Amino acid sequence: MASKKPAAANPGRPVPGSDAATAESLKTLPMQEVQHQLGTSPDGLGQVEAAKRLIQYGPNEIAEHHANALLKFLSYFWGPIPWMIEAAVILSAVVGHWPDFFIILVLLLANALVGWSEERQAGNAIEALRAKLAVTARVRRDGTWITPAARELVPGDVIRLRLGDIIPADARLFAGDEIEVDQSALTGESLPLTCAPGDPVYSGSIVRRGEIDGLVYATGANTYFGATAELVQGAHTVSHFQKAVLKIGNYLIILAAVFVAVIVLVSLLRHDPLLTTLQFALVLTIAAIPVAMPTVLSVTMAVGARILATKQAVVSRLVAIEELAGVDVLCSDKTGTLTQNSLTLGDPFCADGVTAAEVIIAGALASRADNDDPIDLAILGGLSDPDALHGYTVTGYQPFDPVSKRTEATVTEKGAGTGTEQPTFKVSKGAPQVMLALATDASAVKSAVDAAVNDFATRGYRSLGVARTGPTGDWRFLGVLPLFDPPREDAAATITTAREMGVEVKMVTGDALAIARETAVKVGLGANILDAAGLGEVQKTESATTAESIERADGFAQVFPEHKYHIVEVLQQRGHIVGMTGDGVNDAPALKKADCGIAVSGATDAARAAAAIVLLTPGLSVIIDAIKISRRIFQRMNSYAMYRIAETLRVLLFVTLTILVFNFYPVTAIMIVMLALLNDGAILSIAYDNVRYRSQPEAWNMRVVLGIATVLGVLGPIAAFGLFYLGDRVFGIGRPQLQTMMYLMLSVAGHLTIFLTRTRGPFWSIRPARILLFAVLGTQVIATLIAVFGLFMTQLGWGWAAFVWGYAILWALLSDRVKLLAYKVLDPAVALAAGGGHKIR
Repeated sequence: MASKKPAAANPGRPVPGSDAATAESLKTLPMQEVQHQLGTSPDGLGQVEAAKRLIQYGPNEIAEHHANALLKFLSYFWGPIPWMIEAAVILSAVVGHWPDFFIILVLLLANALVGWSEERQAGNAIEALRAKLAVTARVRRDGTWITPAARELVPGDVIRLRLGDIIPADARLFAGDEIEVDQSALTGESLPLTCAPGDPVYSGSIVRRGEIDGLVYATGANTYFGATAELVQGAHTVSHFQKAVLKIGNYLIILAAVFVAVIVLVSLLRHDPLLTTLQFALVLTIAAIPVAMPTVLSVTMAVGARILATKQAVVSRLVAIEELAGVDVLCSDKTGTLTQNSLTLGDPFCADGVTAAEVIIAGALASRADNDDPIDLAILGGLSDPDALHGYTVTGYQPFDPVSKRTEATVTEKGAGTGTEQPTFKVSKGAPQVMLALATDASAVKSAVDAAVNDFATRGYRSLGVARTGPTGDWRFLGVLPLFDPPREDAAATITTAREMGVEVKMVTGDALAIARETAVKVGLGANILDAAGLGEVQKTESATTAESIERADGFAQVFPEHKYHIVEVLQQRGHIVGMTGDGVNDAPALKKADCGIAVSGATDAARAAAAIVLLTPGLSVIIDAIKISRRIFQRMNSYAMYRIAETLRVLLFVTLTILVFNFYPVTAIMIVMLALLNDGAILSIAYDNVRYRSQPEAWNMRVVLGIATVLGVLGPIAAFGLFYLGDRVFGIGRPQLQTMMYLMLSVAGHLTIFLTRTRGPFWSIRPARILLFAVLGTQVIATLIAVFGLFMTQLGWGWAAFVWGYAILWALLSDRVKLLAYKVLDPAVALAAGGGHKIR
C-alpha cells in the first residue's frame, strides 16, 4: 500500500507535462516512472503543491482567442448595411450636403458604438451563465476526495473517472477494471475504445462504461488533442423561430429594393440630380431594412436567459428558449424530476434460507459510498450495524451500467478469529429481472420474486434484486430490496399547469411497469404506461398502430437509453415538438435529438454537454417556467415582426407615392436616418415588455402576421396623406416646413404602432412595461424637439407639433379598431381569446 502522505515534487525541479513533447513521452513510460517524474503517488498531491503547479502551468483549459476590441468595433463598419450608410456619407460630401454628411456620420458612429456595447454586454452575461456549467473533477488532495473545477487540475493529480464523466485532462489509468471511453467528439470514431490500466485517456472524451482512477500527466494546451480536445457544443443552428424572423427580414429587404428601384427610375426619367437621387435611395433603403432585428433578437434571448438563470436553469444555447415556445410534448425523467430522489430502504423480500440482514449486506457490498449515488446511499444507510462490512474486503468493483442494469463487486471475507482469507465470492444488485436471468436458481424463486416485486410496486416501492455466487461460482438469488422515492409535492400541480398550457407530460423511467404506473397515477399523469420492451427494434420504423400508442401513452417503463431516442423520433414524426429530460451518459443522443434537450439536476457531464438547458435544481416546475418565458419571448418577437413590417410599408408606400404623384420628397435623407435610428433604438426595450402568452404551444402564423402588419402598414400612408393634404392644401404650409411636419408624423405615428401590434385585443388590454413606455415617450420627445426647434430641418413650432400629436393619436385609436376587425377576419379563435391569455412580467 502506498504511503498516505501525498507526494510532492522535488524542489527546484520542473514537473514534466509542461510541454506537449514531454507529455507525449509520459503516455508510454511505465506507471512507476510516470509517478516518479511527476513527483506524485496514487494518493495524489497536497493542496499547497497543487496551488504551486497551478501557478506554474496555468489553468487546465484552452486559452480562448478573444477578438481585439478595436477590431471588433471596426467590424461594425464592414458589411452590406454599413456600406450603404457609408456610401450615403460619401454622396453627401460629394454633393456638398454638409449637414447631412456630419449627422449621418455621427449616427453611423453611434450605431456602431451601441451595437458593439450591446453585443459585449450580452456576451459577458452569457459567459457568466455558462460558467455555472463548468466541468468539475473528482480529485484526491491531501488524501481526501474533493470536487474542484476541472480548470484547477495540474500534472500529478489523481482523479476518479466514472460513468458519464467528461475526462478533464490527459491521464494514465491506475490499476482496476477496464473502462470504455468514447472519443467520437475528438476523433469522429463512433465505437467506444476499451482502455486497460496503464493506458492513456484524453481530455474531452467520455467514460461510457466502468470506473477507475487516473493520473493526470498533461493539462490545458499540452493535452494530446490540444485545442481540439475541447468538447464542442455543436455547430451554430438556426431555430424555427429565427428562420421565420429571417424570412420576414428578407421579405422587407426585397420590398425595399422594389420601391427604391421605382423611385430611382422615376427620378432618372424626370432628370433629377443623380447623386441626390442615389443618396436618398440609399438612405430610404437603410430605413426600410430591419437593421435592429438581430440586436432585438439577441437582447430578447439574453433577457430570457438571465431570468431563467435566477430560477436555476442555465441556457447553453439561446435558441432553446425559442424552441420551448412550441413544445407540446415533454418526456420527463421520473427520479428527481417527478419524485424527490430521496430514497429510503424498506423491509426486503428474502429467498428461502436467507435473512434480511444477509440481503442488505450483500446489496451494501455491491454499493459504493464515495460515488454519492442515491440508491447506494439508501442501501448503505439501511445497515442496522454500521460495522457490518468491516469483515469484508472489496477487491473489484464494476459500477452500474445502463446496458446491463446492475453493479457487481468481488469480495473476500475474513475468517472469524483466524485472520485468514476465505475464498472470493461476488455480489451483484440490479433490476430484479436481470438478477433472475443471472441466477441459476431462478426457476425456483421466480414466481415468489415476481409476486414480491408487484406487491412492492403497488405500494410505490422500487425493487432491486440481489444475488451472490456460491462456492462453485454459480449465482444464487438472495432477495429483493424495496426502495421508496415519494413524489415531489409540486409534481401534480406542475403537471396540471403543463396541461393547461397545452403541454402533455410523458414519464420515462427504467423502473418496472407496476411501479411506473403507480407513480404516474400519484402525480396525476394517468395509468396508460407502455412497456418499452414491447417497442421492438428501436431503429425500425414503427407501424401506425404502435406510433399512435406511443403518442397516446402517459409514460414508458423499463426504458433503456436507446428507447428514449426512439420515443423522441416517433413523436417528432407524428408532428410534435418534443422536449426531453435526461441525466445519464446514454441519454445524450436523445437530448440531442429532441427539439429541446434538458439535463436535469445532478446530470452527468456528457448529458449536460448534449443538452440545450441545464437544470441546477430538481423538479419539473423550472421547465414549465422556461416554457412560459419562451412563449413570452415569442409574443414579443411576434409583436416586433408585425411592427417592423407595418413601419416599412408605411414609410415606403408614403414616400414612393408622394414622389410619384406629387413629384415631391416628403422627407429629407437626414430625416429618414434620424427616424430609423430613434425608432430602432427605442424598440430594443420590447425585450422587457409585459405580454400574455397563449395557453397553447406557439407557432408562426404568417398569414396573421403579414395580414395584420399589412392592414396597419396601409392605414399609415392613408393617415400620412391626410395630414399632407391638410398641411399643403388647407393650411398652405410651405414645403420645407411640411417636410418637418411629415417627419414628426412618421415618427410619432410609427412608434404608436408598437402599442397596437403588442396586443391581440384593444391596445389598453395589456399595460406596457415602464421601460417600453419611457423609451417611446423619450424618443418622441426628442423627435418633437428636433422638429419644433428645426435641428437640421425647418422649424415647425409648438402649435403645429401639438396638432401632429393629436392627429397621430386619433389615427392610432382608429387603427386599433380596424386591427380588431382584421383579427376577427384572419384568426377568429385568437380574436375571441384575446383577453384570456396569461400575463407574466
